[in-house]
Amino acid sequence: MDHQSVLSAYRRYAGVYDVLFGPLFEPGRRRLIAAMDCRPGETVLEAGVGTGLSLPHYPAHVGVVGIDLSPHMLERAHQRAQRMDLKNIDLRCMDVQQLDFPDDHFDKVACMYIASVVPDPEAMLAELKRVCRAGGDVFVLNHFSGSQGAVRRIEQSLSPLARRLGFRPLFPLDDFVALTDMELVAANPVNAFGYWTLVHLRNTAKNGKQTASGHALAETATPIADGHDRSEETAPAER
Repeated sequence: MDHQSVLSAYRRYAGVYDVLFGPLFEPGRRRLIAAMDCRPGETVLEAGVGTGLSLPHYPAHVGVVGIDLSPHMLERAHQRAQRMDLKNIDLRCMDVQQLDFPDDHFDKVACMYIASVVPDPEAMLAELKRVCRAGGDVFVLNHFSGSQGAVRRIEQSLSPLARRLGFRPLFPLDDFVALTDMELVAANPVNAFGYWTLVHLRNTAKNGKQTASGHALAETATPIADGHDRSEETAPAER
């Protein structure tokens, strides 16, 4: 994966993204924003805002900065925000791997459907941690690959097409969590068939590595290592 392949893929997707993936990914968007429990006056970063499908779900009492690498996707987000008169939204074209924000700038961070898209997920996580205040929360919603069965074989067969597809079909949850320098609070399956996972991370330590092992999951969380049993599911495209 590289920037050019991502830009090329989402230039193709921009015009049809809402139709193809709007309803399919909508439960996850709503679930993530509800889990954020945004309070009045808080500031939120949404990395990978895409066409802005999530924007109407944020409460008006929080300031939301949405960023995306694709100007084609972002233009549609601008149109949506203007059409719906969303005055609390600030949209910017920016690379999540190199954010133009100071340290500790946001109370909460949302990252929807881009973790397996960015060329360097570790760099992305480091930047999300840097701009999130100490004690703040980072929510990542993404497809994570299965460990066995038919779905795993499909993901393996699609892996050589990653540049064309614009995402990595092989993207294990364990590997992703190992890249984080934050506390794992919860990991829950969402969307159709529970094929995607909502990961809740807490920025409890600004210095030094903190592992996820040993931390209790939230009361409603479903603990998963590499996902649940996905042997009967199929792998749709991702954004």
